[in-house]
Formats: sequence, C-alpha cells, structure tokens
Amino acid sequence: MTTRILFVCMGNICRSPLAEGLMRHHAETIGLKVEIDSAGTGSWHIGDPPDARAIVAARGRGIEISAQRARVARPGDFTDFSLIIAMDRSTVDELEIVRPFGNETPIKLLSDFYEGDPIDVPDPYYSGKFEPVLELIEKALPQLTEELQAALQ
Repeated sequence: MTTRILFVCMGNICRSPLAEGLMRHHAETIGLKVEIDSAGTGSWHIGDPPDARAIVAARGRGIEISAQRARVARPGDFTDFSLIIAMDRSTVDELEIVRPFGNETPIKLLSDFYEGDPIDVPDPYYSGKFEPVLELIEKALPQLTEELQAALQ
C-alpha cells in the first residue's frame, strides 16, 4: 500500500502548497516513496495556483510549486490518504466536520512533528511573512520522514 499524505490549510494557496512542495522535494531527495497532495478547507481559490509570494519563497529553496492548483478537502480524502496534516487547529476543526462517520484516518498538526508545544503555523497571506512558514515546515520534515519510514517497514 502506498503511503499518501495530505497537507491542509485554509485556502490551499500558501501554507499547504508550500508543505506539499517541500515534502515532495524532501521525499524525492531521500528516496522515500510517498504520494503527497494539498487541499484547503475553503473554496475561495479552487483551481488557482499558489499565491505568487509562496511560489517565490519556494523557488528560493529550489522548489517549484507553480503547477499546483487549489482544491477543497473532501470526505473522500479520508479514505484516499493515510495521513492528513493540518497547519493549524482551526483547520483540524474544519476537517472533523468533513470527516465521514466512523473514519479513523489520523489528522495531525504539522507541529506534532517537532519538539515543543503544538503551535499553529501562521497564515502568511496578509502578513507576507513566508520565511517563518517555510522554516516551520522544514523543522517538521525530519521527524515526519522518520515516522513515515518506520511505518513503511
């Protein structure tokens, strides 16, 4: 069975596309066989590419995310993905509303994958502060990768 991960934020144009891009790049670099996607809880940007500032920030790390397109998280995602990673607690709450009855697919916060108290990854849409978001995503990758590798063995 292929491990599939879904990153979710509010509009699917800033945080979750960055997480998708960084995780995809990281997985390819280390040879980890996983499928990665992203979605949002809101429908404002369906079909749109990531925010131009997110694209620029990702390119600064040598990662291309401009081909991604925003979509909304749907009930089927809970059976299609083995792990759903939310960027903040309000996204977890929104996902629980969409979760099909009886489904047990884990929903974790991105911050569950590093030491310290669980925190919300800040939405850079209005602040324009994409660098701290990238740093938080990168901080989570080693432990996330370790847990995925352990699950695949």
